[in-house]
Amino acid sequence: MPSDPGTVRRALIDEAASALSLGGVEAPRREALRIWSDVSSEGEAMFQSAIRRRSAGEPLAHVTGRAGFRYLELASDRRALIPRPETEGLVELLLAVSRTGSVADVGTGSGCIALSLAQEGTYSQVIGTDISAEALALAGVNRDRCAGRVSLVRGDLGGPLRTGAFDALVSNPPYLTAQEYATLDPSVRDWEPRQALVGGTDGLETIARLLDEGRDVVRTGGWLALEVDCFRAAQCAGLAGALGWTDVAVHTDLFGRERYLLARRSHTQ
Repeated sequence: MPSDPGTVRRALIDEAASALSLGGVEAPRREALRIWSDVSSEGEAMFQSAIRRRSAGEPLAHVTGRAGFRYLELASDRRALIPRPETEGLVELLLAVSRTGSVADVGTGSGCIALSLAQEGTYSQVIGTDISAEALALAGVNRDRCAGRVSLVRGDLGGPLRTGAFDALVSNPPYLTAQEYATLDPSVRDWEPRQALVGGTDGLETIARLLDEGRDVVRTGGWLALEVDCFRAAQCAGLAGALGWTDVAVHTDLFGRERYLLARRSHTQ
């Protein structure tokens, strides 16, 4: 007599939860159920392979190939940072001050910010740039998946945008020091791209460049919104003020940490 499908499913999930627990995964049963939901349609062998990968420390988003971000479900793999809840707040912040015109997402990675802005705002133009061809390829997959109205351009920070004029520039740039990167949890350090995480020896190099180049990219009166390291938010605000940005403000994320820098393009600089 064939086994009852429900009994087989429970046995597989119980076994998977045990394996995940031995691998040090928190909430192993919940993750086993999530992986079952996402990959079991591809067969039992695929499910067991996914459990082995997750037990070995591979991030859940890579194992399932999916990551949720605001109202989107995106493809996720090691070509770009995994979209995180903190970055959702950056989108919220920009939408509160600028929902129309043209916007550039610099260092777009998976495309999560640009695609969310295209979906939720009423922009006439949304552009995502990245220096990584691999990241842009992943962003392209997500653009097709979400039917997003986003142009993708390869280039270093504001370089490909200097001939244009934008109402807003948004970015989740690299903002860790090399030393901080070395101490990251292996689930991040070993699986997500270093160039998307390390912002020079002091963690401020990329942000300083964005603040400088943004003056050429953003129209007078336009907005700049950056995700920054919570321990260097005040320094970032100081750099913005010194470069002539106005209405400079630091905003907290959903955990109460100083995570976002918002500033406006001065009429005089």
